[in-house]
Amino acid sequence: MRFPAVAAALLLSCACVQATEYRRLDLAGSHIRFTSRQMGVPVDGAFRKFDASLAFDPEAPAAARGQLRIDLSSVDTGLREVNEEVVGAQWFDASRHPEARFEMRQIQSQGAGRFQVSGVLSIKGASQPVVVNAVLKTSGKQAVMEGSFVMKRLDFGIGGGTWGDVRVVANEVMVQFHLVLEP
Repeated sequence: MRFPAVAAALLLSCACVQATEYRRLDLAGSHIRFTSRQMGVPVDGAFRKFDASLAFDPEAPAAARGQLRIDLSSVDTGLREVNEEVVGAQWFDASRHPEARFEMRQIQSQGAGRFQVSGVLSIKGASQPVVVNAVLKTSGKQAVMEGSFVMKRLDFGIGGGTWGDVRVVANEVMVQFHLVLEP
């Protein structure tokens, strides 16, 4: 009698934590954009190369896990000279630190498809905790996660020398993302 009860309990527990693995990113349908301010003037940019993965079960969001990796040399501000400057040592130092990474640690439902995502953002050898409010929609075999957050660039050593002066370049950078993921 004990064996069937244990087996049933194991089967039920496995069914409850079955997460969908979204391993492929639809890069054409996704974007990561940012806005900083230089002397009070907004400067917009985007990253053209990045990858993401997500394991998610809407019935058990706390068990979710995910990762976002950004190729820092793919930065695009619309100006070649600026792109070349920001991949340099005072900014991203992309030759030594080619990738930014976000590792999701926890996701909590806020209701109606809204989630609070907590994790660690690592850029240029520095890591900081980040909390992001995001919307996650699943439809068929696709998941779309979008949201935004403010990061402080100086926490990551981004923008050294005269660029470290927050009167010249603001410390706060608004980051927006729209990720289309597929199994």
